[in-house]
Amino acid sequence: MPKLPEITGEQLIRLLTLDGWIEHNKRTHGIAMKKTIDGRTILTIIPYKRNKPIKTPTPGDILSVKQTRLGAKGLQQLIDQHGINS
Repeated sequence: MPKLPEITGEQLIRLLTLDGWIEHNKRTHGIAMKKTIDGRTILTIIPYKRNKPIKTPTPGDILSVKQTRLGAKGLQQLIDQHGINS
Protein backbone atom coordinates (compact mmCIF):
# COMPACT_ATOMS: atom_id res chain seq x y z
CA MET A 1 0.00 0.00 0.00
CA PRO A 2 1.41 3.44 -0.90
CA LYS A 3 2.23 5.81 1.93
CA LEU A 4 -0.90 7.58 3.07
CA PRO A 5 -0.90 11.32 3.75
CA GLU A 6 -1.30 12.49 7.32
CA ILE A 7 -5.00 13.13 7.83
CA THR A 8 -7.25 13.98 10.77
CA GLY A 9 -10.52 12.24 11.54
CA GLU A 10 -12.39 15.43 10.66
CA GLN A 11 -10.72 15.58 7.23
CA LEU A 12 -11.38 11.89 6.55
CA ILE A 13 -15.05 12.25 7.54
CA ARG A 14 -15.37 15.23 5.19
CA LEU A 15 -13.81 13.26 2.31
CA LEU A 16 -16.00 10.22 2.94
CA THR A 17 -19.09 12.46 3.06
CA LEU A 18 -18.14 13.89 -0.33
CA ASP A 19 -17.81 10.29 -1.56
CA GLY A 20 -21.40 9.54 -0.55
CA TRP A 21 -20.92 8.19 2.97
CA ILE A 22 -23.52 9.15 5.59
CA GLU A 23 -22.90 9.78 9.27
CA HIS A 24 -24.74 6.95 10.99
CA ASN A 25 -24.13 7.86 14.64
CA LYS A 26 -21.53 8.98 17.11
CA ARG A 27 -19.76 6.40 19.21
CA THR A 28 -17.48 6.86 22.19
CA HIS A 29 -14.42 6.19 20.07
CA GLY A 30 -15.45 7.92 16.85
CA ILE A 31 -18.14 8.53 14.28
CA ALA A 32 -19.82 5.65 12.44
CA MET A 33 -20.12 6.24 8.69
CA LYS A 34 -22.16 4.06 6.35
CA LYS A 35 -22.62 3.60 2.62
CA THR A 36 -24.35 1.02 0.45
CA ILE A 37 -22.02 -0.46 -2.16
CA ASP A 38 -23.13 -3.23 -4.52
CA GLY A 39 -26.33 -3.73 -2.49
CA ARG A 40 -24.43 -4.19 0.76
CA THR A 41 -24.37 -1.62 3.56
CA ILE A 42 -20.87 -1.02 4.88
CA LEU A 43 -20.23 0.59 8.25
CA THR A 44 -16.88 1.92 9.42
CA ILE A 45 -15.81 3.88 12.51
CA ILE A 46 -13.64 6.96 12.02
CA PRO A 47 -11.66 8.04 15.09
CA TYR A 48 -12.57 11.66 15.74
CA LYS A 49 -10.08 14.05 17.21
CA ARG A 50 -10.50 17.36 15.47
CA ASN A 51 -6.89 18.54 15.16
CA LYS A 52 -4.92 15.33 15.71
CA PRO A 53 -3.85 13.12 12.80
CA ILE A 54 -5.08 9.55 12.83
CA LYS A 55 -2.15 7.37 13.85
CA THR A 56 -0.94 4.69 11.48
CA PRO A 57 -1.86 1.93 10.71
CA THR A 58 -5.45 3.04 11.41
CA PRO A 59 -5.96 4.96 8.11
CA GLY A 60 -4.89 1.88 6.17
CA ASP A 61 -7.29 -0.26 8.19
CA ILE A 62 -10.18 2.15 7.57
CA LEU A 63 -9.47 2.29 3.85
CA SER A 64 -9.08 -1.45 3.42
CA VAL A 65 -11.24 -3.60 1.16
CA LYS A 66 -13.27 -4.77 4.17
CA GLN A 67 -14.01 -1.26 5.41
CA THR A 68 -14.48 1.48 2.82
CA ARG A 69 -13.20 -0.31 -0.30
CA LEU A 70 -11.28 2.84 -1.19
CA GLY A 71 -7.70 1.86 -0.55
CA ALA A 72 -4.83 4.31 -0.58
CA LYS A 73 -5.43 5.03 -4.28
CA GLY A 74 -9.06 5.91 -3.63
CA LEU A 75 -8.10 8.20 -0.76
CA GLN A 76 -5.53 9.94 -2.94
CA GLN A 77 -8.16 10.44 -5.67
CA LEU A 78 -10.54 12.01 -3.14
CA ILE A 79 -7.76 14.28 -1.85
CA ASP A 80 -6.80 15.28 -5.40
CA GLN A 81 -10.44 16.00 -6.23
CA HIS A 82 -11.53 17.77 -3.04
CA GLY A 83 -8.38 18.60 -1.03
CA ILE A 84 -8.03 17.81 2.67
CA ASN A 85 -8.46 21.24 4.20
CA SER A 86 -11.51 21.50 6.44
